Amino acid sequence: MEAFVRVVESGTFTKAADALGRPKAAVTRLIQQLEAQLRVKLLHRTTRRVTVTPEGMTYYQQALRLLGEVRELEATLAQTRSGPRGRLRVESSGTISRLLLVPALPSFYARYPQMHIELGVTDRPVDLLAENVDCAIRGGGVKDDSLVARHLGDLCYLACASPRYLERHGVPRHPKELAGASHAVVSYFSSLSGKELPFVFLRDGQRLEVLGRSQLTLNETNAYLAAGLAGLGVMIAPRFVLEPHLAQGELVPVLEGWQPEPRPLFLVYPPSRQPGVGLRVFIDWTMELFASRPSLWRRDG
Repeated sequence: MEAFVRVVESGTFTKAADALGRPKAAVTRLIQQLEAQLRVKLLHRTTRRVTVTPEGMTYYQQALRLLGEVRELEATLAQTRSGPRGRLRVESSGTISRLLLVPALPSFYARYPQMHIELGVTDRPVDLLAENVDCAIRGGGVKDDSLVARHLGDLCYLACASPRYLERHGVPRHPKELAGASHAVVSYFSSLSGKELPFVFLRDGQRLEVLGRSQLTLNETNAYLAAGLAGLGVMIAPRFVLEPHLAQGELVPVLEGWQPEPRPLFLVYPPSRQPGVGLRVFIDWTMELFASRPSLWRRDG
């Protein structure tokens, strides 16, 4: 049953075998035995892809529920004996991992010493089911309706530039100046679509999008910050990322009358990952961690 669910979620026998830590041939045999036992065809197989039959989809939905109940029972018994234990695969961006999650993890392990976190650090979109990820922290809207999403807050952003840049180009007074010949921006492109993202500002109910003139476009936040510090243009980034550099005078706020649009932050997980005790305590701890940092978030009014 577990092997069948992995094949459906990953789309291939190879990925399912990797997730289960078993040879591909062993997973193939398990599915064949399951179909023989049930006397029904669960999967259509070709050389390129695996698709689920209608009977297979019905079995998959029930299998998810049953496996979730089994995991919940096992986790409850384990917690009764010695507290939450086990391994969680978590995905998060480089800046959130480096500045927020990792520094706070000692408090998590102090509460749950028998938990183990595998932290994947990347700005690229991750397929949680195919890559066997338990949960992820993501910025922006949640476009996948199949995921369960917990809203952590709306991150506050600032526009700034290095003193070196401002000496050469002057201080911009209006966002539209960023598209002109006298200024430059450090731009960011989506790893998902490949498109350059505009700067979005709010002021007195007005929403203004500006696609600034740039010589460098990146898709990773730490490199993006480094480009701003190097004086390559005006940048927009979360306030918690910029604060140490603002305090040291390495960056200077600009366009302070214009508020960059806040960005929502979510913790997401697949509904098929019935939150066992380990995932539940990590979700609760993460919600508590982000709630304790009010400076991260947009201040209404």
